[in-house]
Amino acid sequence: MAPLKKGKPKEQSRALKMDKEMDNLVSYWDSLVTFGKAAIFNPDYSVPMMAALLICEIILNVMIVHLVSYTEIDWVAYMQEVEGVINGTYDYQLLKGDTGPLVYPAGFVYIFMGLYYITSMGRNIRLAQYIYILFYTLTLLLVFNIYRRVSKLPPWALVFMCCVSYRIHSIYVLRLFNDPVAMILLYAAINFLLYDQWLLGCVFYSLGVSVKMNILLFAPGLLILLLQRHRLYKTLALLSVCAVIQISLGAPFLLENPVSYLLGAFNLGRQFLFKWTVNWRFLSEDIFSSRYFHICLLIGHISTLTLFYFISWIKLYNFSDLFKTSKEKEEPISANDMVRTLFVSNFIGMCFSRSLHYQFYVWYFHTLHYLVWLVDMPVIYRLLVLGTIEMCWNTYPSTNISSSSLHVCHAVILLGVILSEIKHARSKFSKSK
Repeated sequence: MAPLKKGKPKEQSRALKMDKEMDNLVSYWDSLVTFGKAAIFNPDYSVPMMAALLICEIILNVMIVHLVSYTEIDWVAYMQEVEGVINGTYDYQLLKGDTGPLVYPAGFVYIFMGLYYITSMGRNIRLAQYIYILFYTLTLLLVFNIYRRVSKLPPWALVFMCCVSYRIHSIYVLRLFNDPVAMILLYAAINFLLYDQWLLGCVFYSLGVSVKMNILLFAPGLLILLLQRHRLYKTLALLSVCAVIQISLGAPFLLENPVSYLLGAFNLGRQFLFKWTVNWRFLSEDIFSSRYFHICLLIGHISTLTLFYFISWIKLYNFSDLFKTSKEKEEPISANDMVRTLFVSNFIGMCFSRSLHYQFYVWYFHTLHYLVWLVDMPVIYRLLVLGTIEMCWNTYPSTNISSSSLHVCHAVILLGVILSEIKHARSKFSKSK
């Protein structure tokens, strides 16, 4: 009988070990592929994509600052306006810059007064641009957290929110407008609301209004949410907090000349220049400037908000116990219901705006992707709508075609959201029965 080879058990053990390592490698690879697919396609696993995009955006913005020339539009005027306050002028009708009188509320004055000192009286443009890179990064952090909470978009769609918009990067780091500052405060407010911190949410919302009035476009949606969560009496208390903040910030100007401050900072009838309009270029200048046209837009705005109230909000939210004095309702509002109500409210205002200037793009840019994903249509059409909107805002000067195309895209989104709201309200109403 032949003796057993001494090396065979070792070879068998080595083979088993290699098989096990191969199985582990295959398992590791499968896990990696699964994670990669989730990080690209699954809204619940969007954090890795957000982190990667945040890093890319910081690098991209630094490159833009160093490679693309800064364009002066309003920055010098901002500095001149706050310099007047620093020199002791508190009458709003006497505060002016190269582009005209000061037309922003008191919060703008205090924030840009800080930037005035930090940037050596506004002369250090490069430092101001880096501060705006910080503003842009903070905006993305706040917006990303909103999208993480609602889990609506696939992570790959966030790419179209970040790296591809020339106009948004320009508004932040090449033009230094005040609009991004107001939007940072607005998105901070929404984040607080998502965590059921309503007092802080209202504080930051009011601070946003104190920088620029466009934040008021979110007010109808916010009022709906406040009444749903806190009923009437606490809603009035929270609105009083908002009012106290406005009065406190505006106190030096209100004490000097209250009429001048209110008409200057909150002038709802201010006339916009036709040459800067993005959305109404296809009209004649006479129609654009007509008060009758402005009244028609206001009626359209109010009517559309009313339509949404009756087809959606009244069914989504229970307003039957508004006058009860007990504590707030037990169940907080869902993240999706909260965000869709606020974003839709703002979007309706944008659709019926008397004029949209190029920097106003930031008023709704970061909300468009959520709204488009509410609409029931193929992904390619969603991207087509977003791309067309971007093209319209990048067309300078605006043309009849670009303005008309923008309205067509707005109409597509608005109609799609209306149908989505009806479906969502019916679904939620049927579940509550």
